[in-house]
Amino acid sequence: MPAPVRLAAVAVTAAACLGASTVPALAADGDTVVSRGVTIPAFYNPPATLPTANGALVRSEPLPLALSLPGIDGPLPGRATRLMYKSTDSNGRPVAVTGAYIEPSAGWQGTGPRPLVALAPGTMGQGDQCAASLGLEHPLQLNGQTVSVGYEDLAVYRLLAKGIAVVVTDYAGLGATDRLHTYVNRVDEAHAVLDAVRAARSLPGTSLTTASRVALFGYSQGGGATAAAAELQSAYAPDVVIAGTYAGAPPADLTEVTKAIDGSDLAGALGWSVNGFLQSDPALRPIADAHLNAAGRAALDDLSTMCVGDALFAYNSARSTAWTTDGKTISDVTAEPALQAFLDEQRIGTTRPSGPVRLATGTSDNLVPHAQARRLAVDWCRLGGNVTYKPVILPDAGRALINHFAPLLTDQGDAISWLTDRLNGKPVTSACGLLPFQP
Repeated sequence: MPAPVRLAAVAVTAAACLGASTVPALAADGDTVVSRGVTIPAFYNPPATLPTANGALVRSEPLPLALSLPGIDGPLPGRATRLMYKSTDSNGRPVAVTGAYIEPSAGWQGTGPRPLVALAPGTMGQGDQCAASLGLEHPLQLNGQTVSVGYEDLAVYRLLAKGIAVVVTDYAGLGATDRLHTYVNRVDEAHAVLDAVRAARSLPGTSLTTASRVALFGYSQGGGATAAAAELQSAYAPDVVIAGTYAGAPPADLTEVTKAIDGSDLAGALGWSVNGFLQSDPALRPIADAHLNAAGRAALDDLSTMCVGDALFAYNSARSTAWTTDGKTISDVTAEPALQAFLDEQRIGTTRPSGPVRLATGTSDNLVPHAQARRLAVDWCRLGGNVTYKPVILPDAGRALINHFAPLLTDQGDAISWLTDRLNGKPVTSACGLLPFQP
């Protein structure tokens, strides 16, 4: 596939980390960036200077929803606005994050003013064309070079139908063209989610008020992001009070998840993970240089601009033993002390979450393993969290990807109903006492 145009910052990182041999031309704010044949709107090029406050709006513009109908009170299901806002990454540095806010046409029938749900997308990929906000505008990107599906649109529309406002984050580096997406970095993702709430609150012309309740919704990568956000809220965003958090299939232990995805339907996620680790911590570059062979460097470079659909076609069932100089797996490489320390820092479950949490995991999920997700519920309960644990019992479908995504669809309605109750101010008692009796 033809190489996409990338910003110099991304290219330098890729060259240093992955041994890339070419560096594309610099794209300044306002210049055109093309990723796998998709022109990224200039809106997504961050400016050189960002605001000081986390969650401060950098810019906004109307976002046309692909699936929209005219209505008496405005377009159905709502009016969307594209956002860029300031956040802080795991190194304490300012970062521009993009996303979208959707004001629903439906009225809120619950108690209090219209509430807000911050939706953290599941795995989209690492190419800028994969961003969830672009998926609202283009639910299917299919041009012979990339396949991107805005599958989170379903959850967004279900929430809007209940009169709940939704803000969607694209995460750091996904959409925004100045860096690689730091895939499954818990701090970057948590900050992006919490700052999305702040950005939505500051957007003029919405029906949100200071009294609007806030909830978090996420599955898979998004489940890890909302879980991390619930843990970091009190320290990072005490002004964002969380009425409830849904964390579905969270990748809480990346050591276990890395083992599971190697050789799976979504083996390409290994490349996104490694690319993200190297973006977050350049000190890990010597480890990559020592262990990656030419095929591994090429795969990581290739995957850095792919969406989920691309990776399913190109790297389905790939094994990382083909990417290393000594035939070790990426999981074997993570035993390196520096890399293991980095992964340990990514562990979710060391801090009590703020507010009630509903944690769901498919008992047959062998892509984001059920056992490590259930252990997160156990860890939170030990820390005194208000946890509702939901094992989604489904038969083994024989394919890891189906085992992982089937619970998303079967449990989504119940998850939204649970969040709606929290946004209505209904209390919920921790169900930690039931955990020993649940799979």
